Amino acid sequence: MNPTQRKVLSLLGIATKSNNIVSGEFLTEKAVKEYKAALVIVAEDASDNTKKRFRDMCIYYSVPIYFFGTKDDLGHAMGKEFRASLAVLDKGLADAIEKELKKM
Repeated sequence: MNPTQRKVLSLLGIATKSNNIVSGEFLTEKAVKEYKAALVIVAEDASDNTKKRFRDMCIYYSVPIYFFGTKDDLGHAMGKEFRASLAVLDKGLADAIEKELKKM
């Protein structure tokens, strides 16, 4: 794992501790549709169906979406079981995470 990936996972941990993140398909979708999501991340090993659904939804609602890490990586960063999708709710944290993701 490279330093950029570590930084993204670390920022996800900070977002979790500050209650600025929701995870799981239902809560992620709800955050996007209520215009609360500043950034959506879907695991690279999520199903094609899940990826397509979130990609289409994020395009429709104009929310940046990235495919990053594995379900285990995302879950571990949040101190939970594996997670296929998550939404960052805080704009500042979302911008910091997106900046790192763009380096990759």
